[in-house]
Amino acid sequence: MLTSLGWIFFMGLVLGLAAKKVGLPPLVGMMAAGVVMGPYQLGILDESLLNIAPDLRQLALILILTRAGFSLDLNALKKVGRSSILMCFVPACFEIVGMTVFAHHLLEVSYLEGAIIGAVVGAVSPAVIVPRMIRLHEEGWGDRKGIPQMILAGASADDIFVIIIFTALTGLAGSGTVPTVGMLLEVPVSIVTGIGFGWIVGKGLAYLYTTYIKDGTHMVLLCLAASFFLVEMETRLEGVIPFSGLLSVMAVGLSIQQHNQTATKALSITFSKLWIAGEIVLFVLVGAAVDLKYAQMAGLAAVAAVLGALCVRALGVLVCTTGAGFNSKERLFCVVAYLPKATVQAAIGGIPLAMGLACGQMVLTVAVIAILVTAPLGAIAIDRSYSILLEKILKKSVDK
Repeated sequence: MLTSLGWIFFMGLVLGLAAKKVGLPPLVGMMAAGVVMGPYQLGILDESLLNIAPDLRQLALILILTRAGFSLDLNALKKVGRSSILMCFVPACFEIVGMTVFAHHLLEVSYLEGAIIGAVVGAVSPAVIVPRMIRLHEEGWGDRKGIPQMILAGASADDIFVIIIFTALTGLAGSGTVPTVGMLLEVPVSIVTGIGFGWIVGKGLAYLYTTYIKDGTHMVLLCLAASFFLVEMETRLEGVIPFSGLLSVMAVGLSIQQHNQTATKALSITFSKLWIAGEIVLFVLVGAAVDLKYAQMAGLAAVAAVLGALCVRALGVLVCTTGAGFNSKERLFCVVAYLPKATVQAAIGGIPLAMGLACGQMVLTVAVIAILVTAPLGAIAIDRSYSILLEKILKKSVDK
């Protein structure tokens, strides 16, 4: 396993820097490293490491979502109000409906099977979006109208909504059980309980830093421990009460930011450094989960379905941002920022196949296509467009 970790860091860093050198986002090189070293190509990575890959990907997500909490500006989020709430679920609904129709006609599956495919590809990737929105916020791009904050918060909640819809649809396909109103109510309940509990934990950690613990390294370890427990709580509370562990993790960072600015600055720096390693692990392992033969089998029909569903998603984003006070360029940026997919698709794309559903192979195939097409496309589009589409304000203005 240690040799495999060595290869992950070495190849991920080298190919990430090579991608950056030619004008591509580093994650493109990191994913390429994972594809090459993964079990479907050279098979360099140890099986024992691949068995815990979902846990390692989750660890990387915890790092970035905690850091996101340190950067989230509640005042900026309040400026966009209604739009920030709508962005949590409306674009995903549009994409699921769009994929249901496109998959039925282009991939020759039933409408239910098309909806399952839509639920898999409907989630955006916090791992791609969140670090970019944090950087834009720190540099002042779009900050006057709270655009990075809105996208950052929406991308985190979007995944919860989509996963719950996916669970309901696969349950219907597997057992014929019709999704109930209670299943849909799990979405807002999980958001409220996750944020509420994370806020309390963050407040407690901020108090500890002020009163007892002055060492930033010790606080980082406590934050990580608390985040691990919160994510595990989601599993333990399943079937008891809806609870979002990842949203709770972000709420921890937000709560610390609101209650102790000194702790926030110290922790934010350390988490930024940890993310350098976390990013490599995350995207190399996402690449390792990609089997290119599925992409070859799907052909242009699957690519067309993914791109068509993205266009429908874009309409959903435009609906959400109507009346929010954004100009046309800023609304276009919101569309661009909601394109990338990676982590959720890698995590749940193989579940229908494992369940023995007839559409399982097709779902996994389209999930792979979605990652290969949208992760690089979205990352490049964000990196190339923000300076054209967004207004920049000086950090002095933000601080005031």
